[in-house]
Amino acid sequence: MPLNDMPWWRWRANVRSALHMLSDPVFQRECWLAGHAGYGDVTDAVYRLVEDTWLDNWSAEKYVGTVFRDSGEAALVDVAVLRVLRIMHQVGADAPVSAYLEHHGWPEAVRAAREAHLRMAVSDGDDPDAPPRSLDVLAVATRV
Repeated sequence: MPLNDMPWWRWRANVRSALHMLSDPVFQRECWLAGHAGYGDVTDAVYRLVEDTWLDNWSAEKYVGTVFRDSGEAALVDVAVLRVLRIMHQVGADAPVSAYLEHHGWPEAVRAAREAHLRMAVSDGDDPDAPPRSLDVLAVATRV
């Protein structure tokens, strides 16, 4: 299924992009930790995950049928959001990337993001193991 078959597909694209980056430890080391431009940072990914959807205030279940295809997808996203936000609140939104990656709970957050990313990518007919796309590519893909 194409990504844009969902009513709020632009929100879905942002959530997927964030989960993709949050779920890939190699990407995190090679791009975020190395400071490569074009991909934002951990805080940027967290904001893309929750900014439009307010998933930091309520369950993804609220968006089943608009952003998420089913309750299973929503449940996996909820777990990933909670894990990542817990760490962000502990280290601080302005913490360096290394503070996130060295946090004792980061591997669990990465695993939860991977499960959500995998489910959403497969549902959209995309390769979940392709490298994350840059924010410029995301902007072009979500342009009206």
